[in-house]
Amino acid sequence: MEQSAQQARQLDRLAAAPVSGGSSPFTAFGMPGVGGPAPAAPPEPRPILELEGEEYEDELDALSDWVDDFLLPVYGAEVTTAAPWCLRWQEHDDVVAWLHALWLAYQQHRDPEAGPSGLFVWHRDFLAHAVAAIRAPGGPLSACMTSPERPAHRLLPGPPPSARTEKASAAESASSGPDEPDEPAS
Repeated sequence: MEQSAQQARQLDRLAAAPVSGGSSPFTAFGMPGVGGPAPAAPPEPRPILELEGEEYEDELDALSDWVDDFLLPVYGAEVTTAAPWCLRWQEHDDVVAWLHALWLAYQQHRDPEAGPSGLFVWHRDFLAHAVAAIRAPGGPLSACMTSPERPAHRLLPGPPPSARTEKASAAESASSGPDEPDEPAS
């Protein structure tokens, strides 16, 4: 009965004449952008590592609040050698990037438009993968805290530039001339 009443209300609304004169006949059908100004699109989210200055700091503060107040209390399993963590994770750019992407996906999938299964999709497609990558035994936090009794933090060095990049840098510096003359080999 309720569904029939809902359908009747919708038919009445669709059959009603447009409110303002001169507007598009499609306005009554709720077609966006027809019969009026287009709704403003929300700004596109940007990866946190593309932000700078105060914008970066504000986003990192908001991310830290989400990680500390939601993610870790709910999903931050015990710290072990198999699942390391770092109290200074904000200094690990790769971890910041992973957690920011996870947070953006969380915001998208908890939105009502994601539907009832939105958060299930977030758990299945985003949470499990991101946490596994961040807290892997050989992952970005592997040199940090592996026991809550021994807090530790260490940034692991990344790989050097490729041979092609090194070769291009050497050729560029050779073509611009040496800054100081080379010392003769002894």
